[in-house]
Amino acid sequence: MSPDFRFKLLAALALAAVLGVAGCHGNQQSATATNTGQSAASTTQDQGSDPAAANLAPATYTTTSAPASASSDQSEPAPSSSTTSSDSDETDESANVEPPTVTAPQPPPPLPEYDQPPCPGDGYIWTPGYWSYAATGYYWVPGAWVRAPYEGALWTPGYWGYIGGHYAYYPGHWGTHIGYYGGINYGFGYIGIGYEGGYWNSGHFTYNRAYTNVNVNVVHNVYNYRVTNKVVNETRVSYNGGAGGVHTRPAPAELAARREPVAPRMTTQVQHEQAARANHAQFVAVNHGRPANTALDHPLEADRNVRPAPRPPLASREAHPVNEHKPQQGHPEHRE
Repeated sequence: MSPDFRFKLLAALALAAVLGVAGCHGNQQSATATNTGQSAASTTQDQGSDPAAANLAPATYTTTSAPASASSDQSEPAPSSSTTSSDSDETDESANVEPPTVTAPQPPPPLPEYDQPPCPGDGYIWTPGYWSYAATGYYWVPGAWVRAPYEGALWTPGYWGYIGGHYAYYPGHWGTHIGYYGGINYGFGYIGIGYEGGYWNSGHFTYNRAYTNVNVNVVHNVYNYRVTNKVVNETRVSYNGGAGGVHTRPAPAELAARREPVAPRMTTQVQHEQAARANHAQFVAVNHGRPANTALDHPLEADRNVRPAPRPPLASREAHPVNEHKPQQGHPEHRE
């Protein structure tokens, strides 16, 4: 066999091997797309840019460390700001939109593990469950699907923060970008910063099946994207600052969202919290941190005529004292 013929034979074998490998990857990709109901483009190893990055305000932020918290589907910790610090026990209030509505002498329990109900339809946003506080202690407010009050509305969850020797709850709000929620990993796309459960696209909300329970026979606007910095954390910490809390400070994108018009939680959401407080089984004193009802089995509808409005500078607690037991009531301008 001549050297020239041997070289041509080896080259042909190498080319065939390359084509065979490419064919296997293509078949695997097609099979995955068929099994999940996704397009082949959404299941490629190279996911490309994150569509839900649009949920953050246009400001740069770094990924220096991850907040130490987790809950259901909470294996993805969020990137945190370069200002993240573990030296201070106090919560950074610089990005809070609303003043605290309730305080407690001790931190809330860990977030319970629970399953997310399927999305009821287009235009519903997941609002994660949280611990609230009354005179008899902490009680669990179930997670719920809520119809967005206006096109482009995103929900920034509330959070507990350690400040001035006690724990204060800063309520959530609606806005066009996700603000600061203490770095708490609530799961289901709320990984500590931003929201990975979906994004608005041409007037419709498109849901990320990597984090959201979606029946594709009911909801057709879907895609699949999972954050790649996967670190398993089972602590389920539910508060920022203080001993054992998350020590994540606001990222520039979250500070930018603080300056945008927002709408407070709706009357339907306030009533949902009040219903949880009226249910004795939801209190930690009864369920020992394992509430009977972790997520609402039916969606909450939006109040009428809810529109975002510019927020005044955050008032001091001296000017607006916090009721230590009774949560803030609904906003009159949102009552029907």
